[in-house]
Amino acid sequence: MASPFLAAIKEFMWTRRYAKRTIETYLHWIKYYINFNKQKHPLDCHDKEVERFLNYLANQENVAPKTQAVALNAVNFLYKEYLSKPLSLALNYNKSRVQPKLPVVLTPDEIKTLFKYIDNDYKLPCALMYGSGLRVMEVVCLRIHDLDFNFHCINVWFGKGGKHRRVTLAPEIINDLKTQVRFATTYVKRDLRNPSYSGVYMPFALARKYPNANKEEGWHYLFPSHRLSEDPEVGMLRRHHIHETMLRKVIKRAANKALLKKPISCHTLRHSFATHLLQRGADIRTVQEQLGHTDVRTTQIYTHVIERGANGVRSPLSDLY
Repeated sequence: MASPFLAAIKEFMWTRRYAKRTIETYLHWIKYYINFNKQKHPLDCHDKEVERFLNYLANQENVAPKTQAVALNAVNFLYKEYLSKPLSLALNYNKSRVQPKLPVVLTPDEIKTLFKYIDNDYKLPCALMYGSGLRVMEVVCLRIHDLDFNFHCINVWFGKGGKHRRVTLAPEIINDLKTQVRFATTYVKRDLRNPSYSGVYMPFALARKYPNANKEEGWHYLFPSHRLSEDPEVGMLRRHHIHETMLRKVIKRAANKALLKKPISCHTLRHSFATHLLQRGADIRTVQEQLGHTDVRTTQIYTHVIERGANGVRSPLSDLY
C-alpha cells in the first residue's frame, strides 16, 4: 500500500481482529474521503468536511443509502477509533434517497435453463446459492464440517454482520457434496505432507481456541483453490478457497449462453431461492431466518412476485376478459 497513513490504519485494524473485507472496505472509503478533501490530513478536517463528503455522495454520486452509511461508518471509525477525535453525533448532511432496486428473480424454468450452461466444475457451489440461499462469499468460505448430512442442513458461520445461522440442504445434491468432500480431503492429505504448509486460515478467536485445528480435515475449505499461496498478512503457505469472482464470471457466462435477458448475478440465485420458498407457502419469518436477515422488512421485498401481480393484487383489467 503506497500510503504509510493507510498502511498504519490497516495494521491498526488487523491487530484488533477486524475482518479482512471490513478492512478493505473501510480503507477504500477513508482513501476516498482523503482524496475528496484534496489529500488534507484527516486531523486537519472534522465535522464540516465529513458533512460535505456525505452530501457529495448523496447529491453528486447518487449512492444508495446503504453505501452512504458504510462510508460514514468508515470515516467515523477513522476519527473515533484511530485518531481519538470523535465526530459530532449531530452531523448535518443530506441522506441519500436513492430507492433500492427490486430483486431480479428467475422462474423455476429459467433456473433449469441457466444450470444447463453452468460449467460442471462450478455447478455445485451455484446449486448451494439457489438451493440454500447462500451468499457468494458464504459458499466459497464453507468448511468441510459445515455440512450436516444427517439433518440435511448447512451451518453458516460469520455470515454478513458476523451472524451464524442454519440453512436447508437439498437431499438431491448430497451425493455430489460427499464427492466434493472427498476431493477436498485429498488436497488436505497432500498438503499435510508438505513441510512448508502452515494449515488453513483460521479466524483469530478460533485460532486461539483451537490451536491445532488449522491442520484438521474438517476445518479446511469445501471448495479449495487448485494451488497453494502465501497468506499476505502473515506470510504463511496456505490453501485458500476458490475466488468468488470465478463464480460471478461463471454465472454471467451461463446467462449469456442461455439467452436470458434479465440482469443475472450470483445474488439472483439467492433472490430466486427466497421468492420460490414464499411461493411454495413458507412463512416470511422462516425465509427471514434462512436468509439471515436481521429485519423482516428486508425479507418482505420478495413478496412482490408472490401469487400474481404486485403483492398479490389482481389487476382490474382481468375483469374485462
